[in-house]
Amino acid sequence: MENDIILTMRGICKYFPGVKALENVDFTLRKGKIHALMGENGAGKSTLIKVLTGVYPMDGGEICIEGYDNSINIRSPQEAQSFGISTVYQEITLCPNLTVAENMFIGRTSGTRVNWKDMEKRAGELLNSLGIPARPRQQLGSCSLAVQQMVAIARAVDTDCKVLILDEPTSSLDDKEVAMLFRLMRDLKERGVGIIFVTHFLEQVYEVSDQITVLRNGGLIGEYEVEDLPQVKLVELMIGKDLADLSNIKKGSSNDTAERKVLYEAEDLSSVESRPFDFHISEGEVNGFTGLLGSGRSESVRAIFGADRVTGGKVRIKGKDVHIANPHDAMKNGIGYLPEDRKRDGIIADLSVRENINLALQVMRGFFRPMSKAQMRKFADEYIDALQIKTASQDTPIKSLSGGNQQKVILARWLLTHPDYLILDEPTRGIDIGTKLEIQKLVLKLAEEGMSVTFISSEIEEMLRTCSRLIVMRDRKIVGELTGDELTQARVMKTIAGGEHGDE
Repeated sequence: MENDIILTMRGICKYFPGVKALENVDFTLRKGKIHALMGENGAGKSTLIKVLTGVYPMDGGEICIEGYDNSINIRSPQEAQSFGISTVYQEITLCPNLTVAENMFIGRTSGTRVNWKDMEKRAGELLNSLGIPARPRQQLGSCSLAVQQMVAIARAVDTDCKVLILDEPTSSLDDKEVAMLFRLMRDLKERGVGIIFVTHFLEQVYEVSDQITVLRNGGLIGEYEVEDLPQVKLVELMIGKDLADLSNIKKGSSNDTAERKVLYEAEDLSSVESRPFDFHISEGEVNGFTGLLGSGRSESVRAIFGADRVTGGKVRIKGKDVHIANPHDAMKNGIGYLPEDRKRDGIIADLSVRENINLALQVMRGFFRPMSKAQMRKFADEYIDALQIKTASQDTPIKSLSGGNQQKVILARWLLTHPDYLILDEPTRGIDIGTKLEIQKLVLKLAEEGMSVTFISSEIEEMLRTCSRLIVMRDRKIVGELTGDELTQARVMKTIAGGEHGDE
């Protein structure tokens, strides 16, 4: 209904040199509704949010908000807040060393004296009314990430927020924390707050949202009621491709590894972070470790690569005994590793795309044998083209790229070393569905060409589409191994839970 509308954006345009970031985009938010903003990386979601919050000036269009007769011009995030528009980002921007109450009111007290008793009382009342499990005097850093997100939301709500923007709020949360956050979102919805929800998790969109707006390449594809838009159709709209063959992504890939030679095998391998385990992978095989968070998936592959100090076990590659004590040993033996946390362990943020691509090869050569600039440029151009990395140039700092394109740069880094065995730990986390499919297809293509790949993902469906063998883990132990007809979501979950194929 028209009288329920609290925000309208009409004909929004935003241009950067050589790029149409937004072209005539419309967006409508209604009171007491959760509205998902969906699209691939580069679709324009972040730019639209930054226009709405005054980070970027718009180059065309108008914004209207309930309570104002004319369109408004938002020139800063502070001005956006004055209009009742608040944003809570994926990365917490509060102060972990201060108390919950101090974080809720920082920058909002006037004068030189603060009535701490009144502030803590008001914070406690707000926390209780929103069902947030935190105490006013509790240090924020002692709270879980989910509770910190909720405190940031409480701060926004207490500023008479009409429009709440949640930008990837669940990316670092576990299932219980997500459920806690969703309860708060539904509570705010009942209070009449309009929520713009930006996420890469399609299941969460359908669990909590009322409407969906889809953007692609800076343009508006459409606005839909959730019940009228099946998930497969949403994916098709986001990437502009027919996904009728999505379930057949593994078509042509063989599950039969019996006749292939074993490339890598480990016996009783252990590290400071992992328990002893046995493992093998054949040439041209895609296998994966699966299990809940904390099950030992990442710790196992870090032991294989020597990223954590190895404490025991035997390793053979192509039938020969080898000693892998550190990543350099692994690289010399033809192993590449894309780590789970690309920002902490993967990219070198201030280096260029070119420098990041060439980094592993240069390490293998040794820094006393530097590659020429011509070589580095040639390799960078080759892989930017091969992986369709979206970057202004190879000199662009990698921190300027979207998450999906940063991930492609790290992939390029390892492909340039021509590894026999590539380990990919969460290669598609936090990136759009289109890039996810590109990476999945690339993995299968590499396997067809003879490369062995271990693939780890928190999304079981993605593992089932990509892997021909799954090693199931629980409590840092291998509790099962699934192949062929056993590769179903139900069987995986049952094994994780300790049922069929689990240990006694």
